[in-house]
Amino acid sequence: MLFRRRRRFADLIERQLGLFARDHVDELRLIVAARARYDRVSRDGADEAFGDYQDLVDWAAEDLEKLRDSYCGTLDAEAAEEYRAAFKKAVRRRFGVIADLLDDLR
Repeated sequence: MLFRRRRRFADLIERQLGLFARDHVDELRLIVAARARYDRVSRDGADEAFGDYQDLVDWAAEDLEKLRDSYCGTLDAEAAEEYRAAFKKAVRRRFGVIADLLDDLR
């Protein structure tokens, strides 16, 4: 039953994340570029490169959290929890590491 309930949010969440990706394509590209820079930078520049990358990932997680919580405000507590779980799973599938920060921001 839980799977079926999570499925009920799947189309909505995919549309939400699609709009997020479209509206923030430049910022998401910056995240990819910052990660690539961190992966290839020398040891001396690693802290700064990682900080730049982390700032961008934090921004994305905070923006996604606002999107998630805005919709959760329209749901009862049980449905909101199911939606949060489905949202995090979809974010992990689509944006990877950003999903890890969603719990930290909560």
